Amino acid sequence: MPEFKYKAKTRSGKDVVGVITANTRKDALDRLSSQRLYPISVEDAHKNDVDVGKWFKSKPPASAVAAFLTQLGELLENGVPVLTAFQALGKQTPNAALREVVVDVGDQIADGQSVDEAFAAHAKVFDDLTLSVIKAGSEGAFLESALKRTAKFMEDQAEIRARITGAMIYPTVLCVVGITVVTVLLVAFVPKFEPMFESLVESGNELPIATVWLLAFRDFCGKYGLYILGGFAAIIVWLRFQLATKSGRRFLDAWKLKLPIIGPVAQGAAVSKLCRVLGTLLQNGVPILRALEISSRSTGNALLQDAVEKSVEAVSAGEPLSKPLQECKLIPPQAMTMISIAEEANTLEKVLLNLADSLENQLSKKIDVMVRLLEPLMLLMLAGAVFYIILALLMPVFQLTDAV
Repeated sequence: MPEFKYKAKTRSGKDVVGVITANTRKDALDRLSSQRLYPISVEDAHKNDVDVGKWFKSKPPASAVAAFLTQLGELLENGVPVLTAFQALGKQTPNAALREVVVDVGDQIADGQSVDEAFAAHAKVFDDLTLSVIKAGSEGAFLESALKRTAKFMEDQAEIRARITGAMIYPTVLCVVGITVVTVLLVAFVPKFEPMFESLVESGNELPIATVWLLAFRDFCGKYGLYILGGFAAIIVWLRFQLATKSGRRFLDAWKLKLPIIGPVAQGAAVSKLCRVLGTLLQNGVPILRALEISSRSTGNALLQDAVEKSVEAVSAGEPLSKPLQECKLIPPQAMTMISIAEEANTLEKVLLNLADSLENQLSKKIDVMVRLLEPLMLLMLAGAVFYIILALLMPVFQLTDAV
């Protein structure tokens, strides 16, 4: 059972300090009152203890969080009291890490915390979008629908990520298989032909140029392979450091958008996510300035983030939202026209969500095209590499046969 440190006063005004055992902070306050003590402060006795185990706890998956928010919204919508809903979900939540969070949020609400403050204590589990929607929903008395809309948004985003991941599985497998096959051929098969190559050279014949290049490549990989791997590792570390800085993210995102196949996909993903996040926040009653701040951090593209941050200043100064967004030239002209009209008609959240649906459909088609191009391209590269190695090994054999 939890322990709470307390500082209280007796009726005579004497200070009393101690530790009391209770289920919740509210129970601890009630027990102190029953002992005719007047609490000054009551805190968790182990609040400042270092919990080494939390370093090894995994973050609950987005699907589990979305399922919890959906169930909570349905319970509240059907008239179940908040504390009862958290007690029920605290027992039924299958994910252990999320179950601890649900129980703790319920305990904080039982101690008198507001719903949004209790959720905000777990910012690592619930992102800014979820916390802002919950705050707006609790203040505007539409928490049930806000929870269900947020859960729907999280499910849609998880579905898009799963679709992209699933589409990239086959090209990734082809890449791994190709590297493995080429490595096995260079390490296991090429050395078996080297005595024949040496005898051919000793007899006064020259090796075909394809064979010379193959042997040179094998020797180069043998001598400098570790350095090459180290160079790739250094590049990855450098990229991670660059992504940690805003200037580095801006440079890499600008370079990524210029790529022939990946660029349109990355741009579509960033714009659709901006429309989805901003529309969801506005639909749930979040003020537009706060919604823009959250949306700017959710785009996944530094250039679009800069444009949204400029729009915050523009809207604060009374200017339209569409002006700074149009200047960044990342949002399609047709979408910008719809956003401009929606601002004037005061239907921005509805139009943004419709735009998000349309852009996500286009993004899905672009991903399909990208995968369809990658698969034959990688197959051709794999077949070409294997054919070249086999040809380079067999050409000296044909040359030796002709000489005989």
